[in-house]
Amino acid sequence: HQRKMYEELKEQIRNDLLELSEDDSQLKFKVLDGLLRLRQLCNSPALVDSKLRGKKADSIKIESLIYKLTEEIGEGNALVFSQFVQMLSLIRKELDDRGIPYRYLDGSTRNREAVVASYMEDDDCRIFLISLKAGNTGLNLTKAQYVFLVDPWWNPAAEAQAIDRTHRIGQSKKVFAYKMICKDTIEEKVLQLQAQKKKVASQLIKIDETTFKSMKKNDLLALFD
Repeated sequence: HQRKMYEELKEQIRNDLLELSEDDSQLKFKVLDGLLRLRQLCNSPALVDSKLRGKKADSIKIESLIYKLTEEIGEGNALVFSQFVQMLSLIRKELDDRGIPYRYLDGSTRNREAVVASYMEDDDCRIFLISLKAGNTGLNLTKAQYVFLVDPWWNPAAEAQAIDRTHRIGQSKKVFAYKMICKDTIEEKVLQLQAQKKKVASQLIKIDETTFKSMKKNDLLALFD
């Protein structure tokens, strides 16, 4: 169902874009809006349509993530990053339903230090959910040796900073970082854009909405192939 929704939405967006001219002021806006919705749908149908219930609202990403957190990493400690606070809310619900303890931090969290200390000191709490923007700087989370990036971001430097939360003084274990990417979707194209930028610079270059300002209509449409 999630794949079917994705393909239908992608086709709808592409058809809408084909009707716009190269110099239409709405083109870039509609591209960004379309990309956002497709990325949300890769995460969960519920991010695109909050009215969905039952099987139609199921997310393969959340299902895979919960399996990895509960079955694959054993007693390991993990950080889970997403740029979508709504996605973190869906993950929280799954953890709550299973009675799995966790800590949570996003841009609205005021007592950041206390939340971090609670995670670091509580042996029973193995999972920390963090919004990417709120958690990519200033946190020392060496307790964790697993990092899950639930969704890729245009800016690979922000992803690297998030993973770096575990690579601080005091980390004595190997750290494993996973990017959760849906095959044959816009998420793979995000990775391609990241790779292209890395090829033309010796350091990580910021990739964000400004990336699209220099792209022609055909290049933009290619994102929705």
